[in-house]
Amino acid sequence: MFRKLYQTIRLLPKHGKEPYVSFYKILGFYPYNITLYEQALLHKSSSIKLKSGKWINNERLEFLGDAILDAIVADIVFKEFEYKKEGFLTNMRSRIVQRETLNKLALNLGLDKLVKTSTRTTHNTHMYGNALEALIGAIYLDQGYRVAKAFVHERLIKQYLNIDKVALRDQNYKSKLIEWGQKLKIPVTFELIESHVDEDNNPTFISAVFIYEEEVGVGQGYSKKESQQKAAANALKRINKDKELYQKIMKKKEETSVSESHNSSQEEPEIPAVEEE
Repeated sequence: MFRKLYQTIRLLPKHGKEPYVSFYKILGFYPYNITLYEQALLHKSSSIKLKSGKWINNERLEFLGDAILDAIVADIVFKEFEYKKEGFLTNMRSRIVQRETLNKLALNLGLDKLVKTSTRTTHNTHMYGNALEALIGAIYLDQGYRVAKAFVHERLIKQYLNIDKVALRDQNYKSKLIEWGQKLKIPVTFELIESHVDEDNNPTFISAVFIYEEEVGVGQGYSKKESQQKAAANALKRINKDKELYQKIMKKKEETSVSESHNSSQEEPEIPAVEEE
């Protein structure tokens, strides 16, 4: 308590100055060590070289923030959904900390206006979510776990994320498609059809979904997992809306079942061996 009061008094002359005001608007409190927060918003493309020769950016803080965020969200969903099982809690945490969600939260906070980067394009969907994780790492080092948790719970989840709606939303399209295939005994396979590096040196992946060797969905992402999710989402959309495709799949299933049944009936019965006396 006394430490916090001392820090507040010490920072009073700076409270009306930038960048303290900018961070206060985002965080809801004034930083103690503002250097940590500035580093959290320093993309690797704008790394700074110190006098010691060491290069700094937000990657180390992102690593720390990623772990802290996982713990905080696990803490929140554990208490929010008292009677839910482990599988539900794991999926909930995954949905909240996934890249798409973190990037939206970062944009809601206005981090895109503060991140320092020299990249020429904004299509790198990882940048702002990574910066948000780094910011959480900075809060943890500067203020401790309780303040970091309050920031995630009050400033992020309560203001910009309806946790009940997240619980009702099933975004694991790959699992959903695989379960559909298993239920109907229809083979579903995923293949990486292309991978390359874009003009900003970001790895890009293109995956496709095949059903009975026919391509039914394609997706592109900055990770193999993301590209598969998008491919699965496109495949599910086509299966649900394209009646001709659905009928074609069902016809192929029927033909395959008949063929397998015929082949099975053509096989000679196995003659059991006679035991020697």
